Amino acid sequence: MITNIRCMIIDDDELDRLVLHHHLKQYENIEIVASFDSAEKAVPYIDLSIDLLFLNTDLPGMSGIDFRKLAHKIPACIFVSSHPEYAVDTFELDTLDFITKPLKTERVHLSIQKLLDFFEMKEKCECFDALIGENCIKIKDGSNICQVKITDILYLEALKDYTLIVTSDKKHCMLDSLGNILHKSHFDTFVRIHRSYAVPRHLIRSKNTHEVELVEQIRLPIGRAYKDNLFFFDP
Repeated sequence: MITNIRCMIIDDDELDRLVLHHHLKQYENIEIVASFDSAEKAVPYIDLSIDLLFLNTDLPGMSGIDFRKLAHKIPACIFVSSHPEYAVDTFELDTLDFITKPLKTERVHLSIQKLLDFFEMKEKCECFDALIGENCIKIKDGSNICQVKITDILYLEALKDYTLIVTSDKKHCMLDSLGNILHKSHFDTFVRIHRSYAVPRHLIRSKNTHEVELVEQIRLPIGRAYKDNLFFFDP
């Protein structure tokens, strides 16, 4: 069950702020705790307990993108903008979604559903107590403990501050970043091939310029910055 989500809205367009207020009030677990027409007015409130930020990119004075850099501790950020060309820049800032103005009911609700899915996953992951063992990962979920052998892992997938551990049978969620996991000695057989993926070296069956193929016909992309990590597979 998703707990209360505390939301801040920053948009210099009064009508768009009202539209967002209208949509968000339809969700009992979303509480609007602050609403501003400029980023400067919101700066003193950055340290409040805020879970969600609705933020216009094109604001007078400080831009929405610059404000997000200051408010990077807020877990979820949804940008709204009349400038779709800003989307690429916003997704470099840990953005959950980007909505193009004018705001449309269906698009706003789609974004909110994505938001609720994100917080549902976040709450589930925070219930896990993951313990690294010598040859396995023990994941505790309530009173149940699931033991996953390192050798059974097909690949690791980054999901913000969490990591999905994918096996043939199931996906497990671990409350740790992919980067931190790969620094542990138990994962020294894994190679990072993309910002979002790491795979066991011995499971790679083939590769081309853009992707690798693992066992079970799993195909994963190769990130441009990680191509050199696969030097060992070159003839």
